Amino acid sequence: MSVRNVMILGSGPAGLTAALYTARANLKPLVVEGYEPGGQLTLTTEVENFPGFPDGIMGPDLMEAMRNQAARFGAEYVSGNASKVDLSSRPFTVTVDGGQTYQTKAIIVATGASAKWLGLENEQKLVGRGVSSCATCDGFFFRDKDLAVVGGGDSAMEEATFLTKFARRVTIVHRRDELRASKVMQDRAFQNEKIDFLWNKQVVDVHGVDEGQVTGLRLKDTVTGEESDFACDGLFLAIGHRPNTEIFKGQLSLDDVGYIQAIDRTHTNVPGVFVAGDVQDLLYRQAITAAGSGCMAAMDCEKWLEAEEA
Repeated sequence: MSVRNVMILGSGPAGLTAALYTARANLKPLVVEGYEPGGQLTLTTEVENFPGFPDGIMGPDLMEAMRNQAARFGAEYVSGNASKVDLSSRPFTVTVDGGQTYQTKAIIVATGASAKWLGLENEQKLVGRGVSSCATCDGFFFRDKDLAVVGGGDSAMEEATFLTKFARRVTIVHRRDELRASKVMQDRAFQNEKIDFLWNKQVVDVHGVDEGQVTGLRLKDTVTGEESDFACDGLFLAIGHRPNTEIFKGQLSLDDVGYIQAIDRTHTNVPGVFVAGDVQDLLYRQAITAAGSGCMAAMDCEKWLEAEEA
């Protein structure tokens, strides 16, 4: 079995930028396209905050362009998820769905973090058509609209507050009668005249499939069980993210939530394994910051390989 110089796990902005830089360094990277080929941007309609596109660009188009750019310099791709990794000895072993096994001198982990969803059928049908998990990405498209935000933590308060820059009204839907958010974030939301609250309510359906756009929600009272309809133009989920790190448990250093802990920029606790993007970023979670960290990981990886072979 031939040994690859570097394998990149994940094909979002972090993974594809890492692929571009390692390919240009003549390392011939192999990209395992991962949990969500193209990353979360494939679920976004128009991206207006990625530098270089003054008129915006569709999320899938941006990811396709990044993929093609890395391929131009020699990056190769394999579809599917990395289902197993062995980091106990070098070269590392990576198993992809279907059982195909690869060996590699170095790995860049860019598997990302997936937004938590409610698990409703219509919710998934309307992603990108009024259902979103990123206010920063999509808030601009809801100017003068009535929106609902699901969640009760700091992220929900932050998303709701941000959305008031554009929306006419923002209603926070929470399944309990009190918030989990920090006091400062609660106070900021309570004091915002554009924000309303619906307490003890759970979203059980999203209306708008026939119209092709969100038109409202079906809510269930968590105390009485009574159901009612709530009209709105968009639904933002702010119930957290789940880092895609299951296969690294017991091998890489993870925090309590499961995010990979970077050591000295993009290095991990295992020499030769580097990390980039949302799989280690709890704070920013933007395409441009992910791409930047992909560049850093690629450059760190290249230097590490040079030192190993010197």
